[in-house]
Amino acid sequence: MLTKIKIFLEMIKFEHSIFALPFAFMGAILGAVVTTGDLPTWAQIGWITLAMIGARTAGMSLNRVIDKAIDAKNARTAQRAIPAGLLSARQVLIYVILSFALLFWATYHLSALSMKLLPIAVFFLVFYSYTKRFTWLCHFFLGITLGLAPLGGWVAVTGEVSPAAFIFFLTIVCWSAGFDLIYACQDAEFDRQEGLYSLPSRFGIAAALNTARTLHVLTAVGLVTLFFLTHLSWWYLAGLVIAYAILFYEHRLVSPKDLSKLNVAFFTMNGVLSVVVFVFTLLDVFMAHHS
Repeated sequence: MLTKIKIFLEMIKFEHSIFALPFAFMGAILGAVVTTGDLPTWAQIGWITLAMIGARTAGMSLNRVIDKAIDAKNARTAQRAIPAGLLSARQVLIYVILSFALLFWATYHLSALSMKLLPIAVFFLVFYSYTKRFTWLCHFFLGITLGLAPLGGWVAVTGEVSPAAFIFFLTIVCWSAGFDLIYACQDAEFDRQEGLYSLPSRFGIAAALNTARTLHVLTAVGLVTLFFLTHLSWWYLAGLVIAYAILFYEHRLVSPKDLSKLNVAFFTMNGVLSVVVFVFTLLDVFMAHHS
């Protein structure tokens, strides 16, 4: 059983939770501070954590089941657990059911609006894996799915969607779609051969990287806009300076002629960025409450 669980966690890249989870916490913290002037309760943080674990596990598990035939054909993904025979699709679907149950259970303990909006989140968790079959806008559907993390955190503690929450959502949509474009460049030729849709396979790697840069410029604009819409101060701005430097360095690591550092650009840089922005936001709020 422990071996199966280890294989499962590797299959869904559990460590990639670092992308969205800090922003879910950040949404909860900013939402609470803006609306009540106080921090979220530990109970709210706990339920948000469980909801995020359930959502991401369900989404990634479904992705592996839905894409099992495609993964088997791609040399880069052929050794994933399902095509390699380490886990069966039926076994993974059990994890999917349990994960959705966890998501529903955790959301039930948050705001009423969270429960009302839950079907939208479930739709995107299921639907985004199919989009590569019919549209090169698939990267933006993933962006919307990940963008629901900060929006969900905000709604969970406030019970409302404010302009600041929506700006935060759009910011993470741009950030996620941008780094997914970078990641998709490595499969451009495979996607083209298999008739799959992606921006790199449709318009070329150079166009994809340029689009990713544009999206990350919009990410930078969105993050600084939050400064003006919330009670954040110079600690947050200091974190943004570091985040902007990370985004700049990320795009220096890849080019149409050299994708050898793609994994560093995709995982390491974006994982660090999400943690940096969250930590400096938390530090900002903490210092404001103790000044």
